[in-house]
Amino acid sequence: MNFTAEDIQEKKRQWGEIFLVEVEDKSCILHQPTRKDLSYVSATKDPIKMQEALLKQLWVDGDKEILERDDLFLAVASQMDEIVKTKVATVKKL
Repeated sequence: MNFTAEDIQEKKRQWGEIFLVEVEDKSCILHQPTRKDLSYVSATKDPIKMQEALLKQLWVDGDKEILERDDLFLAVASQMDEIVKTKVATVKKL
């Protein structure tokens, strides 16, 4: 799916930080997860179902084949760690 610069700016205004994920000739835009998203997904124990739930929670727009075809889904799911990355905090003893 091709996204115009205007599409991307509108999605950024609506969702905040977003990510473009591409596999073969398909693509999707996902938003950065919130605590609510991660809490919802953490209730699932099956790792594949957890990835599927997370992908659906973060989905903003894109080619639906990514959600439907196993090969595309697995390729995108393997990159979800990059989207879920958090900032690093430091602890200092005072």
